[in-house]
Amino acid sequence: MDASTEPQITGGNPLLTDSPFPAYSEVKAEHVVPGIRALLAELHAEVDRLEASVEPSWEGLVQPLERIVDRLSRAWGTVSHLKAVKDTEELRKAVEEVQPERVKLSLRLSQSKPLYEAFRALREGPSWGQLSEAQQRIVEGELRDFKLGGVALEGEAKERFNEIQQELSQLSTKFSNNVLDGTKAYKKLLTDKADVEGLPESALALAAQQAAKEGHEGATPEAGPWLFTLDFPSYFPVMTHAKNRALREEMYRASITRASSGDIDNTPIIEKASGEQRAGSCGRAAQQGSITRRAAVPVLALRQEKAELLGFPNFAEVSMASKMATLETAEQLLEELRGASFEAAKRDLQDIQEFAAEQGSTEPLQQWDVSFWAERLKEAKYALEEEQLRPYFALPNVLEGLFGLAKRLFDVDIEPADGKAPVWHEDVRFFVVKKGGRPKAYFYLDPYSRPSEKRGGAWMDEVCGQSRLFAVEGEEVRLPVAHMVCNQTPPVGGKPSLMTFREVETLFHEFGHAAQHMLTEQQEGLVAGIRGVEWDAVELPSQFMENWCYHRKTLYSFARHYDSGEPLPEELYQRLLAARTYRSGSMTLRQVHFASVDLELHARFKPGQGESVFDRDQAMAKRTMVMPPLPEDRFLCSFSHIFAGGYSAGYYSYKFAEVLSADAFAAFEEVGLEDEAAVAETGARFRDTVLALGGGREPGLVFRDFRGRDPTPEALLRHSGLLPAAA
Repeated sequence: MDASTEPQITGGNPLLTDSPFPAYSEVKAEHVVPGIRALLAELHAEVDRLEASVEPSWEGLVQPLERIVDRLSRAWGTVSHLKAVKDTEELRKAVEEVQPERVKLSLRLSQSKPLYEAFRALREGPSWGQLSEAQQRIVEGELRDFKLGGVALEGEAKERFNEIQQELSQLSTKFSNNVLDGTKAYKKLLTDKADVEGLPESALALAAQQAAKEGHEGATPEAGPWLFTLDFPSYFPVMTHAKNRALREEMYRASITRASSGDIDNTPIIEKASGEQRAGSCGRAAQQGSITRRAAVPVLALRQEKAELLGFPNFAEVSMASKMATLETAEQLLEELRGASFEAAKRDLQDIQEFAAEQGSTEPLQQWDVSFWAERLKEAKYALEEEQLRPYFALPNVLEGLFGLAKRLFDVDIEPADGKAPVWHEDVRFFVVKKGGRPKAYFYLDPYSRPSEKRGGAWMDEVCGQSRLFAVEGEEVRLPVAHMVCNQTPPVGGKPSLMTFREVETLFHEFGHAAQHMLTEQQEGLVAGIRGVEWDAVELPSQFMENWCYHRKTLYSFARHYDSGEPLPEELYQRLLAARTYRSGSMTLRQVHFASVDLELHARFKPGQGESVFDRDQAMAKRTMVMPPLPEDRFLCSFSHIFAGGYSAGYYSYKFAEVLSADAFAAFEEVGLEDEAAVAETGARFRDTVLALGGGREPGLVFRDFRGRDPTPEALLRHSGLLPAAA
């Protein structure tokens, strides 16, 4: 597979290419509807043929199904990706128009009786024992997904189930659009230097750059004007550094009420049917577009109804049916972490309150004060200012260090391949991963924040997966291709992108996901890389990689001043290490709160019985927060992970996988992090188990293959500084 070949476009539509490298620079909104419709028509015809002639064998059932699924996921994946990184009103409308048709094909596949019966016959037939472990995992997974997809439903129940799936798909898209629009809607222009006192030069430079983009020509970091938004690289420095308390309060309130009023209100999408009013919510968001052929039913009620149609008591149980954990074990872990972190979080808050008072603050501490005073206390306690670190974390150097780590751990070489494949924005980089001198995988990196068109956060996604089924002549497999997308601080004022330490960790995190996708040795496409991996194990490689940011050799491989080339001063490194567990009780408890609310809403909350989701969130906060949220807090209206992402009744997965990742990193600590030979040997074992086996082996067994035992939470608590002192 040669990345230098241009995509072969079929039928004149750049969306319909057989190349593993989509024609990103050519695909426009007007290609989406005709392209997806033409593809869906072809795929429906292929399903017709498969259903008519299906045989319960690998070649007669699984391979033809993989061909159908792959074509759909690559074309729709291109559209979804462009919507996430290059959003326009035209693209939104095109997606909205064909999304129901795309869902219809997915429903047809998940409810096909002929295909389901063929999978059952394969599972129960004489050839079952001849299938590999990975092939058996595929068959078992397909049978489970058929059941979760409603294959057993008939008549009105099936019709209603399919309506629900369509509505959930549309509501998810609408929720995501509202969050993006809500983030874009807030803009704060400041002209008085006194209003931006305390903000670091990097934040002022970004704010001046934003102001210039909005037509304020001549804006400078020194003299302004400065434009601030709710986009994280703009918002976070204000909350941690701005001495202007009124500005912090205004931006905090804007952030926690994003997408909770007016035409972009997500409240009715979460819990209220259209036409029902509540204070602070106009109830119009769910009445838009094709969502409301009849009165819209909100997401939580739809998920509960779906669960009951499938024979489950609640949606959390539906979610857990395809995960490692059960509802009980997930909640047990969260309670264990809550118990380990609650008192520590209380101490954190008390320390901040006392410090603020010592510094002359006379106002009672409010939510918009916590990050500001926490940062001042951190500076006083560890003599460490985040901004001191930025000049040592230039993106080109950080990438060099990350790729060097990949070489040491996994014995792969990563080389630039810019210009060898089409990209969607001039800032996007393209790389080839080589093993033994031969291409093993490719990936795109889109590093910078673009709030006007790109959704927030960071993520990795597949462009296409490894598969022997799509190997070209002379190759064993089609090689995997991935995206890594971040939203870090863009280059400002002629300097490279100077990253915060958290942005460095985020880049390492996303590379961990990409590594599992790219370094897979699975040749069965349906379980290669991240495919088929239980959702609560999928964060293992990503969170594992974050640990290396604190490792001396790794950090010093990239931590050098962007201008002078001087290495990070030793004292700064020591302070960074010392500050690692600063407020870890608070950070752990914050994640426990999000995960607990997610499970509560999907396991026990009953919509429409007088109590709102916000009431339940406030009630949960009494056990999972040490500072109660504001009464008007509407964070749930921008909680995209559970209402527009894959984490519904699954947010606990971050902490569940963090137990696995901390324990995995402990294997390197045990052999000695400075012992290069031992690190390389342990890295090869991690590569050959966790990264190589993908979804072709049960994750608990994969972990045991690597570690020689089951995971324990001890390493996570130790890394977080939350282990109780020995008696």
